[in-house]
Amino acid sequence: MSYTPETPFDSVESAHQFVELLLEAIEEAQQEIAAELELARTNGATRRQEALLLVAHKLERLSFHISRSRRLLNDLRLLKRVLVEGGEPVQEELRQAASGD
Repeated sequence: MSYTPETPFDSVESAHQFVELLLEAIEEAQQEIAAELELARTNGATRRQEALLLVAHKLERLSFHISRSRRLLNDLRLLKRVLVEGGEPVQEELRQAASGD
């Protein structure tokens, strides 16, 4: 009997895919905010600049945490594969997981 996931987060693999997509969306938002910030600087909109700088900072923090989550999920995927398949993982994968890359 095989297990069929009911939601996108029923497996480590699908959660990892979601986090990848989320990270891409964050990077796009960062690029958009950088362009908006440059426009605000050009127009001398000081209050808008301050707000956009805060948004940029929050996006940077979010990106950091999501990147760490992606690495953790990748480690879990590797460990799951080792446990389920019962085989020895490739040494390079283990080194990457141990170093946090």
